Amino acid sequence: MRGRLASVGAEEVLLSEGWNLVLTEPGTCATPRDIPPSSKFIAAPVPGTVADALERAGLFDRENPEPLNTKDAWYVCRLFEAVPGDAILRFEGLATLCHVFLNGQEILFSESMFAAHEIPVTLVGGDDVALCFRALGPRLTEPGARARWRPQMIVPQGLKNVRTTLLGYMPGWCPEIHAVGPWRPITLVRRSVMSIDNVSIRAVLEESGIGRLSVSLHTDAENPEMLFRCGEVEQNFEKVGGNHYSAILKLPKVTPWWPHTHGTPHLYGPMLVADGIEYSLGKTGFRRIEVGHGVDGNGFGLRVNGDPVFCRGAVWTTADIVRLPGARADYEPFLRLAAGAGMNMIRIGGTMAYETPEFFGLCDELGILVWQDFMFANFDYPRSDKSFMGHVHAEVEGFLHGVQASPSLAVLCGGSEIHQQAAMLGLPQEFWNSPLSEDVIPAIAARMRPDVPYVPNSPHGGAMPFSPNAGVTHFYGVGAYMRPLEDARRADVRFAAESLAFAHVPQQKTLQRHLDVPAVHSPLWKARVPRDRSASWDFEDVRDFYLEELYDVDPAALRRENPEHYLDLSRAVTGEVLTETFAEWRRKGSNCNGALVWTLQDILPGPGWGVVDSTGEPKPVWYAMRRAFRTVQVLLTDEGTNGLDVHVINETGESLPVELEVVCLRDGKQRAVGGSRALAIAPRSKEKLAATELFGAFFDTTYAFRFGPPSHDVTVARLRSADGDLLAEAFHFPLGRSKALHDATIEASVLRDGDAWLIDLRTDRLAQSVHLDIDGFRVDEDWFHLAPGTSKRVQLRPIRGMAEDEVPTGDVRSLGSSRRFGLQA
Repeated sequence: MRGRLASVGAEEVLLSEGWNLVLTEPGTCATPRDIPPSSKFIAAPVPGTVADALERAGLFDRENPEPLNTKDAWYVCRLFEAVPGDAILRFEGLATLCHVFLNGQEILFSESMFAAHEIPVTLVGGDDVALCFRALGPRLTEPGARARWRPQMIVPQGLKNVRTTLLGYMPGWCPEIHAVGPWRPITLVRRSVMSIDNVSIRAVLEESGIGRLSVSLHTDAENPEMLFRCGEVEQNFEKVGGNHYSAILKLPKVTPWWPHTHGTPHLYGPMLVADGIEYSLGKTGFRRIEVGHGVDGNGFGLRVNGDPVFCRGAVWTTADIVRLPGARADYEPFLRLAAGAGMNMIRIGGTMAYETPEFFGLCDELGILVWQDFMFANFDYPRSDKSFMGHVHAEVEGFLHGVQASPSLAVLCGGSEIHQQAAMLGLPQEFWNSPLSEDVIPAIAARMRPDVPYVPNSPHGGAMPFSPNAGVTHFYGVGAYMRPLEDARRADVRFAAESLAFAHVPQQKTLQRHLDVPAVHSPLWKARVPRDRSASWDFEDVRDFYLEELYDVDPAALRRENPEHYLDLSRAVTGEVLTETFAEWRRKGSNCNGALVWTLQDILPGPGWGVVDSTGEPKPVWYAMRRAFRTVQVLLTDEGTNGLDVHVINETGESLPVELEVVCLRDGKQRAVGGSRALAIAPRSKEKLAATELFGAFFDTTYAFRFGPPSHDVTVARLRSADGDLLAEAFHFPLGRSKALHDATIEASVLRDGDAWLIDLRTDRLAQSVHLDIDGFRVDEDWFHLAPGTSKRVQLRPIRGMAEDEVPTGDVRSLGSSRRFGLQA
């Protein structure tokens, strides 16, 4: 349901062809007739941005961007094929100060990038449409309402007065590429006799299991014959006043929608039947989402359909910083990788931009919950500016109307780090709150999506809004603040809407293609490393801190003496930190109900925050995330003199018979002690056992008592199904990872299983962070630990055209060895 007017039963033509762009000095052209005839126009994609058009013409470099907010940008198009008559021009997003002209007459002035407009017009044939995007830079220097604080990470301060994305205005976070242009579609709409407007739909899952589906709409048709249908159930519409109609369906025993980690994201396709013609009302699903606050009242956790769900995932940035696209094809590669990594939640933060209904439609299909911030962050926004508040109402209502039936929408949030910014600057609590996030937005959300929990700000709760032991936090104790890994437990994190930001190193192939410069030493490399503005450190320094902590090396010396090994350790270490931290948060007894990693994808190729690089290739940390996020999981936690605890998790809705095995290895190969046990793990449950329960006797698994020399350097836990299939593994290093780096000999055999290629792996001793470098293929698993005594099978997926009989080639290596092992046929 794209718009409020003529949303069903209307003819819609996307105005995407024939647009041309020219840049002029600010204010020199009042109307399109003032554009000099000698101006050099370039072809412009619509929807699209000025940066996109210039880049296609070879006039813009995203890696060295020039300011785009210092000139006026004119888009012009002649509607040669448009038939004369009444129509509606629908503008779904204009960034940001935009005058719209039809045949030289101004028909719209838009001041918000996030507002949609539907303008009734009368076409005469061969009509000219022109859009003038005024230079935003001068507007940002104008004084506004006096602010009670000034954030450091966003410049200039005038952005608080303008409704536009903060992308491009956060030095150190992302390239300074400014959003200008018709970034969302422009459509010509013609109403029919049976045009139906302002369609609102709502799906409710009652506790009895009945699904209630309600719809309301407006039509000017006289005595319309309309039915509301879903599956085999249908209902006539009733007139509720004026030209408004409504209908309610009750569907007995519906199949609920679940996040994919906990069930099937089942969708229904409601239909509107008008005058015998069926119109799709999109897809929807039935689910209940509630917030639980725990026994002490300080928690924050989601319950979906009555069951607690541990939320894990990442924060979304953008599918392309230049284009700011909104089509399914742009979102799909990233969201499928998110689901493939076991993520069940994506957060769209307040420093980004609203994504389209296509984004939410994919999340609906994939079973990914969406935490949606409204686009407010860090600033002290105007409190009494009526015009500004009018824009807020329009953008919030417009966004919620577009995703009104989406079951994946799980949390609505008033914005990002507004409360935190005020608190960290020492302001008292009465300064944190704002009518914007405390009154205006929640009132609209409660009216339009009462089924979605609302959070005033992220972070929120506790003695300080960012205190991790209450409510929602942004946790960087492990990460930016370079605290030890134990801080993940000490902080008593309840729910982290952001966490674990690192400069994640991409695969070597990505660097060779897109950033083939000396790591760390090159200014080109360093420019891709994210940092907080004015900070004396960056997120590569953070990664190096944990590299030294976990592998007992001097990062500076290592990258001088062995840069290849430095990069491999850097690729491995962030995955190891993520694995350890999520094991802590997911263990039985933890108060944590979810955590999202900062961020899902990079904006440019290089060592950015993303777990997926900007080309769509998973980074090494993505594979660690995939293991850490498993629905059926085994974890090992070091409890000091209490020994090693083994945690088994079953998030499925079925009881799970499993075989748990734990073995301690000396020198990475010789069995020191071990044991196994058959377990039946109840649905949606966790079990905890001491490792010694499986051994039947005392064994210093954590090397806490230190009676004599250590007897082992690694403990391996394996969880197998009743059929013997490996479900999950976990590793513990009582002496640290550096003492368990072995020069392992790895055998890698290539197998064919139907149309699929597989690699079968064996090792003579523990091999840490095994990496598979296979030409033309992406592997299902990478950068994993491989223990002796069993084989591991990894599937290959082609990323380029391969001949049917072409046998994969490449090599395998591990952190503890300089040797490379070829594939054996």
